[in-house]
Amino acid sequence: MKFKIKKGDKVQVIAGSNKGKSGEVSAIITDKNRAVIEGVNIVKKHMKPTNNNPGGIVEMSAPIHISNLALLDPKSKEPTRVGYKIEGGKKVRYSKKSGQIIK
Repeated sequence: MKFKIKKGDKVQVIAGSNKGKSGEVSAIITDKNRAVIEGVNIVKKHMKPTNNNPGGIVEMSAPIHISNLALLDPKSKEPTRVGYKIEGGKKVRYSKKSGQIIK
């Protein structure tokens, strides 16, 4: 499955309990259609001690479904839809709101 959101993109949550929060995508979980966003959807996880981990209660970002995310427009910093077009012989993503190419 192909997603319009990739690792490193700036996104905003458009639905759910974290609606309105934004951050950078740190991981994509393709088999579950989810993404992990830094600083959003924080949960407490009980960790068992290991050799390099002291254990205890750790706060971490939980995955959010891709459908609840919108890419932030590079120009206006507002949520936008993503389109594809051919430019210079390459397929590139662009913002539907401003028409600017997303790197």
